[in-house]
Amino acid sequence: MENKLSSIYTKKQRRIIGLMSGTSLDGLDVAICHIEGFGEKTDCFLEYHTTIPYLPSFKKSIQKVFAKKKIDFSHLCQLNAFLGNWYAEQINLILSDQKIRPDKIDLIASHGQTVQHIPHPTPFYNRPSTLQIGDGDHLALKTGIITFSDFRQKNIAAGGEGAPLAVYGDKILYSSQTETRVLVNLGGIANFTFLPKNNTKNFEITTDTGPANTLIDQYCKKHLHISHDKGGAMALQGKVNTILLKECKLHPFFQKSVPKSTGQETFHLGWIEEIMKTNHLSFLPHEDILTTLSQLTVETLCEEITKVTKNNPFSVYVSGGGSHNKYIMSGITKYFMSNKVETIDVLGMPSEAKEAVIFAILANEALFKIHNPPKISAAPKSIEVSLGKISFPW
Repeated sequence: MENKLSSIYTKKQRRIIGLMSGTSLDGLDVAICHIEGFGEKTDCFLEYHTTIPYLPSFKKSIQKVFAKKKIDFSHLCQLNAFLGNWYAEQINLILSDQKIRPDKIDLIASHGQTVQHIPHPTPFYNRPSTLQIGDGDHLALKTGIITFSDFRQKNIAAGGEGAPLAVYGDKILYSSQTETRVLVNLGGIANFTFLPKNNTKNFEITTDTGPANTLIDQYCKKHLHISHDKGGAMALQGKVNTILLKECKLHPFFQKSVPKSTGQETFHLGWIEEIMKTNHLSFLPHEDILTTLSQLTVETLCEEITKVTKNNPFSVYVSGGGSHNKYIMSGITKYFMSNKVETIDVLGMPSEAKEAVIFAILANEALFKIHNPPKISAAPKSIEVSLGKISFPW
């Protein structure tokens, strides 16, 4: 086992498959990466990427345990193994289609599917916790490829909240000597990484800011029987309801200082419906509700970015499904009129591939830290440790 890892470690270039499925439950993002070096000397080339949509029945199966207080544990147990095998099947199909032999892939880096995220300590347990399913052992055995998975647990064990983890890859991929960058990801939850130019003091920040697509998608599914507001088309037709927006922004999460993390356990449709009921807003047209929820994403994101950037010039690069929402993108652009706002594609990385690539980078970092254990310094321990558990295919 050690010899196999050592042989991968000593290669000039490693071929790593990154897998990501976010809280929006859209599907599985797959990225085949060629990675050289590690840390600040990392060079990453994206060979191939795709998104495999979840079938409606599959998505419904995950939703039964996703961010729920009461679940069928038998279903969760079986889904954990099933998902790991399904991931493996998709990889095997892709490798066959691309005519790549499995022994030409060095590692798989699988985020898994988040089903519960509790970033703040609760009574008795007194620590944050998170749970991702899609077992790495099943994935490794069915593909024959060494697999890194369960990346978030070590971050929590070392004092973090388990999310967002983007800073690890963002710093490696996107740091600039000449430009301060804010890398925004709009998945189910909105988050950003702040990377000052010429960042010699390691003053990067990554944080969640609140809902991105999750409330919009949940509303569309329940009330309109569609998966999402495609391109933000309906939001563009409505108008912001100031009462609903104001009441939403009173949520305690928005008052907390960064860094912070959250999930659908906090921001769910029941929360919105309760606000609407209390404030007698049930009469609002669908378009106005979607406009207001989209504006909530824009304002809570941009207000946190403003606090961190402190009136210094910066450029914003957006990834994730929300980057296709014209209302949200227009809102961010208007908010930061004197700063550049683009999708991350302009930096050479397709928006849909970014998070899967980051997990490939995290696996590469973990591989090097096996051979070069990090020293815990005055920096937060959650930044210093390696992430991911190893599953061998034997």
